[in-house]
Amino acid sequence: MSAPAGSSHPAASARIPPKFGGAAVSGAAAPAGPGAGPAPHQQNVADSLSCPVMQNVQPPKSSPVVSTVLSGSSGSSSTRTPPTANHPVEPVTSVTQPSELLQQKGVDSSSTTSSASPMPNSYDALEGGSYPDMLSSSASSPAPDPAPEPDPASAPAPASAPAPVVPQPSKMAKPFGYGYPTLQPGYQNATAPLISGVQPSNPVYSGFQQYPQYPGVNQLSSSIGGLSLQSSPQPESLRPVNLTQERNILPMTPVWAPVPNLNADLKKLNCSPDSFRCTLTNIPQTQALLNKAKLPLGLLLHPFRDLTQLPVITSNTIVRCRSCRTYINPFVSFIDQRRWKCNLCYRVNDVPEEFMYNPLTRSYGEPHKRPEVQNSTVEFIASSDYMLRPPQPAVYLFVLDVSHNAVEAGYLTILCQSLLENLDKLPGDSRTRIGFMTFDSTIHFYNLQEGLSQPQMLIVSDIDDVFLPTPDSLLVNLYESKELIKDLLNALPNMFTNTRETHSALGPALQAAFKLMSPTGGRVSVFQTQLPSLGAGLLQSREDPNQRSSTKVVQHLGPATDFYKKLALDCSGQQTAVDLFLLSSQYSDLASLACMSKYSAGCIYYYPSFHYTHNPSQAEKLQKDLKRYLTRKIGFEAVMRIRCTKGLSMHTFHGNFFVRSTDLLSLANINPDAGFAVQLSIEESLTDTSLVCFQTALLYTSSKGERRIRVHTLCLPVVSSLADVYAGVDVQAAICLLANMAVDRSVSSSLSDARDALVNAVVDSLSAYGSTVSNLQHSALMAPSSLKLFPLYVLALLKQKAFRTGTSTRLDDRVYAMCQIKSQPLVHLMKMIHPNLYRIDRLTDEGAVHVNDRIVPQPPLQKLSAEKLTREGAFLMDCGSVFYIWVGKGCDNNFIEDVLGYTNFASIPQKMTHLPELDTLSSERARSFITWLRDSRPLSPILHIVKDESPAKAEFFQHLIEDRTEAAFSYYEFLLHVQQQICK
Repeated sequence: MSAPAGSSHPAASARIPPKFGGAAVSGAAAPAGPGAGPAPHQQNVADSLSCPVMQNVQPPKSSPVVSTVLSGSSGSSSTRTPPTANHPVEPVTSVTQPSELLQQKGVDSSSTTSSASPMPNSYDALEGGSYPDMLSSSASSPAPDPAPEPDPASAPAPASAPAPVVPQPSKMAKPFGYGYPTLQPGYQNATAPLISGVQPSNPVYSGFQQYPQYPGVNQLSSSIGGLSLQSSPQPESLRPVNLTQERNILPMTPVWAPVPNLNADLKKLNCSPDSFRCTLTNIPQTQALLNKAKLPLGLLLHPFRDLTQLPVITSNTIVRCRSCRTYINPFVSFIDQRRWKCNLCYRVNDVPEEFMYNPLTRSYGEPHKRPEVQNSTVEFIASSDYMLRPPQPAVYLFVLDVSHNAVEAGYLTILCQSLLENLDKLPGDSRTRIGFMTFDSTIHFYNLQEGLSQPQMLIVSDIDDVFLPTPDSLLVNLYESKELIKDLLNALPNMFTNTRETHSALGPALQAAFKLMSPTGGRVSVFQTQLPSLGAGLLQSREDPNQRSSTKVVQHLGPATDFYKKLALDCSGQQTAVDLFLLSSQYSDLASLACMSKYSAGCIYYYPSFHYTHNPSQAEKLQKDLKRYLTRKIGFEAVMRIRCTKGLSMHTFHGNFFVRSTDLLSLANINPDAGFAVQLSIEESLTDTSLVCFQTALLYTSSKGERRIRVHTLCLPVVSSLADVYAGVDVQAAICLLANMAVDRSVSSSLSDARDALVNAVVDSLSAYGSTVSNLQHSALMAPSSLKLFPLYVLALLKQKAFRTGTSTRLDDRVYAMCQIKSQPLVHLMKMIHPNLYRIDRLTDEGAVHVNDRIVPQPPLQKLSAEKLTREGAFLMDCGSVFYIWVGKGCDNNFIEDVLGYTNFASIPQKMTHLPELDTLSSERARSFITWLRDSRPLSPILHIVKDESPAKAEFFQHLIEDRTEAAFSYYEFLLHVQQQICK
């Protein structure tokens, strides 16, 4: 059979296709930390907003203030400006970690952090370091004796950051998937060398060994850990499936995460898959076994997601392993009342006296019944030991494009209205601060100091040497200056109505925002509508519209300049995250702009063809997204570390963050919609244990100024047979991890390499499975039931905007899809990759679920193929951020009238984006089902009602991934292609 254009055909290339491999790319060193803000610049420049002429503020070139300003922007100083007088946080002269503390902790740095910020690795020692025998060694930093966390404030602060120890990569065989795509420079992290350090008190333990002296819920013998599947009847997950003959491969109900094969007690205690998932729920004993299975091994995390129930623990003593700093959890073993054994490094630790008392039962002497040991997800209120400075207040800065393009698009009206409605709901406390900047070819600051009769606009026109016109009245207390803030928000939408400014000095505006936020840290929200055209960071158009349908090379997936990445690293060093809202009608080079959010732990929102009146559905989406964005919970100055059982190691991280040391992610902000992924390898055989555990610890400052630690712990069995490995595949987690790897591969190598590597992931895993099962028909394409959806999901990924070829795709649209893949939690990413299709013109209450006094129908899932559509029906497609309702030409008029509110098919308008609230049973069922789907995600999807035979149906049909297109295989053709590759 001939391959369609854009596919990798066996005849076209030799079968040594990419396998997400390649040499590690060393990242460029991060820039030195920027200086503190300029000295107060006193000038009488306060013109009111109502004044038609604004006075430009320029520093006199000969004044002594200028030299301060210039030195302030040189990037050489590493001290922070102390908080302003009205800011009720103690002044902090320096937050740099003392060098002796860094040496004591043996901190090592990722290859990009050598001079990233004024706070190099300071949080590393704070959160607790890694295994002593994993730490970098040097003459001056021997492996330390594990000790409680030191208080950084007690040591003298040096004037500048100490040079971090640069680790040498350890020499080890590259396992399968180790170098799936190498990290982008900012994500690059070196592997710490394994050196001899503190050994656990007993060198060998067999898993969770039974200690008869002290029975309890955690006394688990190794025999009940990973129960071998070979001795029991074959599980459903291992049932062989003939993929080319099984027509209806997609189940009619949603695919749930597989439950790890653990005993009942452990299953009950294990972490929810909504927070923590592994691509393999049965961990292979050795890297050789993993290589044989040809499956990716990694974790998918949603660490800060909204939870209805979360045990919050306030205790003077947070109990942690003295060796590897693991937090006590349900999977530790109590040897007796006074000693517990760590489930990650197997060290035996003492139980602190305070831990003997259980506050829930008010009983003494039962440490195994404490909430920390009964819940795999907990949150600790942290003591001052976990602080480098007093917890920062919530600080929000809005940086707004007010060029002609922006005013024409009309987003300011929606933003200002949303802010006015949600001002009192912004997360924070009495210390919350807020500020506003606008920019076109100049930068405009707003003095909102309490006591002024109206806001004052200060214009800085020198964009080549940006300075702050006044030091302490640009970020103001939200409650003290609330009336001035409201005045400004009411005035802003009309202030620039007649502007003729077409330029955009985004780079200089961001430099000014960085200076303004550096003393405290916080969140910068940037609204941009076009390519930056002036000053630092200016960009040229790189898109050739004639290449949008290319089946060959897709260029310019990476940034055109490192300006935005460097700025993001500077921001990250000062605990500032940058969120980008791109509302563009033209190409805006999202590949370059996105770096400001990727490396500062921000998030990216994209509204193509945005216009207030011409595109009402996008305007409504912005409004709903802003409501969520402004009111959702937020964590500041956060770090996250993932620990795993000895023998396992992490080597590549995915998400929006900055790798501060080998396993410590710096997150200036953390939000509940952020997802992360990490690839794993097996460095040492796990034959001595039957269970492995993973623990993620997120240390953050809440919007109320509390230092908190959220801890999730996941426990999985270890297996020694290939069949058991296949039985435990979590196919959705695997496809999401592969998607992350493929994005990196597309940027570092090419889109075609990434596509080939995705196909080969299917070929290799099914080929490996076929070679292990002796009695299979060799002419058939077989898969274990656990992997039966793998080829379908990979085909869906190949047809997704991020990776598709031969279909017209705007470059910014493609790059945004890649950004989403890298930062979305699994549950939302899966809908993006493989949408859900339901028939909704025959909804019934059969099998319905009850949610808040509402009956929600549960129609069966349909496969994504036109053969499932009927012209007599109506179908809802859930693509995550978009809903489509396709209405067939012969759809029953009763449905059209009762649900859509029109008399017949012909009277349905072409652009319909809402379901009317009608007093009919059909309307109630349809709206109830759609509302239920909407409520399960953070951002509000747009609804498009698509008539059969309307031009808009092309977008709907693009998502029917099982069907053939001009540029891509149908599902059946794809299976034949995979089979052909296996048989070669």
